[in-house]
Amino acid sequence: MRLRAEFTTEPFHGEGEAPPHALAALELAESAGLECDFGPLGTSVAGADERLLPVLGEIMVTAFAHGATRVTMQVEQDD
Repeated sequence: MRLRAEFTTEPFHGEGEAPPHALAALELAESAGLECDFGPLGTSVAGADERLLPVLGEIMVTAFAHGATRVTMQVEQDD
């Protein structure tokens, strides 16, 4: 089954370069081979469930390790 997850890491840093917690989470998702769409208010990742689901916990751990104070995530089927 194909899934899509959208997540937002906080705190936001306004304009300029994205905060380290957002970039670290993106890099992790990209290195896992997920399709990624990085935006100013969040990141969307997609892939097969067996690839995406194990990475979601790692994304949260990585974001918090790089300064996130909150991670909000939603996951849905992407058929």
